[in-house]
Amino acid sequence: MNDDFSLSNKAHNRGWVLAALMFSIMLAAMDVTIVSTAIPQIVADLGDFGLFSWVYSIYLLAQTITIPIYGKLADIYGRKPVLRIGIVVFLAGSAASAASWDMTSLIIFRGLQGLGAGAIMATVNTIAGDIYTVRERAQIQGWLSSVWGMAAIMGPSLGGALVEYANWRWIFLINIPIGITAFILLSVFFKEHIVKREHHIDYGGALMMLVTGTILIFTLMKLGQEWELFTWRSSGMILLTILLIALTIYIEKRSREPVMPNWVWTNKILAGSNLAMILMGAMMLGPNMYIPVFAQSVLGMGAIAAGFILASMTIGWPVASSLSGKLYLKIGFRNTAVIGVIMIIIFSTLFLTLPFNMHPWWLVADQLFLGAGFGLLSTPVLVGVQSVVSWGKRGVVTGANMFSRYLGQSIGAAVLGGVFNTAINGKLSNAPAGLKQQMPRNVNDVITVLQSSKTSESASGYIKHAFYYASHQVYFTMH
Repeated sequence: MNDDFSLSNKAHNRGWVLAALMFSIMLAAMDVTIVSTAIPQIVADLGDFGLFSWVYSIYLLAQTITIPIYGKLADIYGRKPVLRIGIVVFLAGSAASAASWDMTSLIIFRGLQGLGAGAIMATVNTIAGDIYTVRERAQIQGWLSSVWGMAAIMGPSLGGALVEYANWRWIFLINIPIGITAFILLSVFFKEHIVKREHHIDYGGALMMLVTGTILIFTLMKLGQEWELFTWRSSGMILLTILLIALTIYIEKRSREPVMPNWVWTNKILAGSNLAMILMGAMMLGPNMYIPVFAQSVLGMGAIAAGFILASMTIGWPVASSLSGKLYLKIGFRNTAVIGVIMIIIFSTLFLTLPFNMHPWWLVADQLFLGAGFGLLSTPVLVGVQSVVSWGKRGVVTGANMFSRYLGQSIGAAVLGGVFNTAINGKLSNAPAGLKQQMPRNVNDVITVLQSSKTSESASGYIKHAFYYASHQVYFTMH
């Protein structure tokens, strides 16, 4: 225990604190899956379908760029006030999103939700690291990870029910009782005492991190998806991002108490762990982005069934996460993480061997074990970095860990999105002469053409094979 902090949480209180953390995570986990089911109704009500992608993008952007700042604030002022503020901000964004009058207002309020989600993601795992021992943390991380699995299953079902029997606005209002429960449990049962000392808050560094992070994530979101790589716009944004990163590093190095200290990246253990999370985040985007589309377009499954195939990955993750503790206590954090990496490589490779007319259960099994690989990688890395620093640095290293994962997801979206688009466009442009007229003009029209009753069986089959080929190129790139 250091001079800045002490805990007075009794053993029987920790269960209630864990419940508060799980309810907090539920806010962020459920939000992504539940919103996706309401797309048609939201667009029908608010219009501006062309802006709808920003409903997701602004949330991810606001969440990702604020995580390191919240991690630093948690080290200065304590975890409890930062998490409670995050919950309040998230609930305010949820209520405002439910009251949106057009797509622009919804995007702004989703950004507010993202600001709250950043605080939640930065502090929940830090609190778990504070109140549980190294031996206990794997099981606790399994519980926290299980929330994502539950959200993957419950989100689409609950969202569909709310849209069908109530109104799409309830997908945001449902957050309020969950958040209030988390806030009350946290307030009553989590006790922490911070010994106040003088801190120099790096406002300039925080502002530069926000600006740089915004430009970086925004550029990564656009590259490979909406922007061609070799254009003046793309090149200009890449150059601007590099300059801002260099300026941020310069400002942070000169700061007395930087938001992202230099030791986070010069320490070999921490730097290696953060790099591993960047790569893991990038690889996660392959299944997350394309397995549901693959299941619907190639295997002909419905949207809900396709969502459950993706959910199989989020089921394998918490199970492996819970079991990882027994492994890393015997063979160490690094060796356990290496086993996770090997599993990821094996089961992403096995996807490449699955035939075109595969049985869906083969895909379920592959995603289940792929998720287990992610669980064996992520938990030892997180618990490991938390174990090598004191309380006053745990928020920063946890924030860096989470930021690295979301940065990796943004990189994955750009790289894998570019690979998929290039592969499927190549197949469509090389379609047989007799099918040329029925081919979609671009990637955005593929689903519409595939589902059209006017599309011939031969053209539909060719498009499905194009999806199959492009999805395999994504998994090949993941290696």
